[in-house]
Amino acid sequence: MKYVVVTGGVMSGLGKGITAASIGRILINRGYHVTSVKIDPYLNIDAGLMNPAQHGEVFVLKDGGESDLDLGNYERFLDIELTSDHNLTTGKIYQSVITKERHGDYLGATVQIIPHITDEIKDRIKKAAETWTDKEGNHAEICIVEVGGTVGDIESMPFLEAVRQMRWEYGKGDFALVHVTLLPADTMGDLKTKPTQHSVKALRELGLEADVIVGRSSYPISPSTKRKIASFCDVDTNSVISARTAPDTYLVPLELEKDGMADVLLKLLKLGPGEADNSWYSVVSREYTSRISVGIITKYGVEDVYISIKEALKHAGRKLSTEVDIHWLDAEQYTEEDLRDLDGILIPGGFGNRGVEGMIEAIRFARENKKPLFGICLGFQLCVIEFMRSVVGYKDATSEEMGEGTHAIALLPEQEGVEDLGGTMRLGDFKVSIAEGSRLAELYGETEVTERHRHRYEVNPAYIDEIEAKGMKFVGRNGRRMEALELDDHPYFVATQFHPEFRSRPTRTSAPFVGFVAACRDSQRKE
Repeated sequence: MKYVVVTGGVMSGLGKGITAASIGRILINRGYHVTSVKIDPYLNIDAGLMNPAQHGEVFVLKDGGESDLDLGNYERFLDIELTSDHNLTTGKIYQSVITKERHGDYLGATVQIIPHITDEIKDRIKKAAETWTDKEGNHAEICIVEVGGTVGDIESMPFLEAVRQMRWEYGKGDFALVHVTLLPADTMGDLKTKPTQHSVKALRELGLEADVIVGRSSYPISPSTKRKIASFCDVDTNSVISARTAPDTYLVPLELEKDGMADVLLKLLKLGPGEADNSWYSVVSREYTSRISVGIITKYGVEDVYISIKEALKHAGRKLSTEVDIHWLDAEQYTEEDLRDLDGILIPGGFGNRGVEGMIEAIRFARENKKPLFGICLGFQLCVIEFMRSVVGYKDATSEEMGEGTHAIALLPEQEGVEDLGGTMRLGDFKVSIAEGSRLAELYGETEVTERHRHRYEVNPAYIDEIEAKGMKFVGRNGRRMEALELDDHPYFVATQFHPEFRSRPTRTSAPFVGFVAACRDSQRKE
C-alpha cells in the first residue's frame, strides 16, 4: 500500500478536499486503484448532528455513515463507494481507545496520546486502505489521506504526529506528503510566497517535510515564483504545482495534470507512468447546447448544504448537454413571480418546521401550473402533505415531525422510543422496487434499484389507499414503506424518499435527475 497524505496551511477552505480528490482521479486515469480517507479533527463521532448551515452537507455513505462533504467529492471524482471507516474523527478515535481501556485491552498500561491514540489512528487508516475493494473486487494500491483543518491547529496535532510516524515507517517510495497553501496576490497581481513559507515552517516544526507543494491562487504560478518556493521549502521546482481557481471543480485534475502532478507523484511513489486515459476529462468538459433554470427552495442559505444536489444536476446537465442555472430561493421569502420564471422546481431535504409552508406552496404551484418538480426526502413528504390538503381534502394534513393535525407523514415504527439522535435514522443503502410502466422504471431501465436514505419519518400507511385513489401513485416501495411517487398528466412530478444525489457521478448520472433536467428542457422548448 502506498499513501499520499494531503495537508493544508495558511487558512481553511483552500480546497484540500478537491485537491485530494483530484490527485486520486489523476492516479486512476493512469490505471491505478485508489481509495481515500478523510480525517476530521473534531470531537463529534460523525457529522450527523452538526448544523449543515455551519459545516456543510452531511454526506451519507452506503453503510449509513454520516460524513463530511469531502467524502462526497471523493466518491464523485474517483467513482468509488466508501464506508464510515473512511472518515476518521477525533471522537471516533478517542471513543475507541477509551472503550479498549475500560475493557482492559491495554493490560494496565498508562494510556497516552503517544502511543495509544497515534497507534489507533494509524491502525484505522491502514484498515480502511487495505480492506477496501472496488465494485470489481480490486484492492487499492494507493490511499489518499486528507488531514482536515490547518497545520498548527491544536485539534489536528495527534493526527499529524501519526502521519509523521507513518512517513518514517513506510519511507520513500511508499509515502508522499502534499501540502496545500495559499498564494495571495497583491494589488499589482504578484503572488506572495511568505504565507507558504510560514506554513511549511509550521509543518517542519511537527517533524514533517512536504514532498509536493500545491499553491492555490487566482493566477498561474510563474517559474520565478516556483523557484523561490522551492528554494525556501526544500522541494524540487517541478514539485511546486500551480492550482489556480478553475471555472469548474471537475477541471481541477486536468489543471494539476498539466502542471506535472502525475509525473511528480508517480516518481515519488516509484510507480510506472501508466497509460493516460483521458476519457473522464471528455465527459466533464462536454459542451452545452441548451440552458435551463431550476429553483431550489431552500431552508438554509448556504449552497454547501446541498452540494450533492448541485453536482447531480450538473451531471445530468452534462449528459444532456444542458447547462443548469440554479436559483437558490429562500422558502420564507420567494414570490410566485420567482417561480413563474423557472423551468423547474426542486424541493430538497431538511429538518424542522421553518420554511415548510413555503415549500408546500411551491409544490402546489408546480402541480397546478404543470411546472416540472422534483422532491427529495422532506420534499417527497411535503408533496404528500400538499396533495392530502389540496386534493384528498385533509386541510390539516401535516407531518408528525411538525406537530398536531392529520399525520400524512408518521414516525417510522423502529424509531419509536429512540432517544440517542446520532446515527439512529434510517441510513444508507436500501433496495427500492419500482413499479413497471412508471416514469421512474423507464428512467432507471430496471425495476429494482439501490439508493441511499436518511430519514425518521414515512408516509402514513393509513392514508395510502385514499391518496392513490385521487391520482398520486407510489411507484417506489420497500416493503410497507413508500419510496417514490409520481403524478400522471404532468410534465414531471416525481419525488423520492431516498437521496439519489448521493450516488450520482459525472460518468454514472442519477436517473431521476436526468428525467428532471430533460423535462425542464422539453417544457421550455414547448413554450
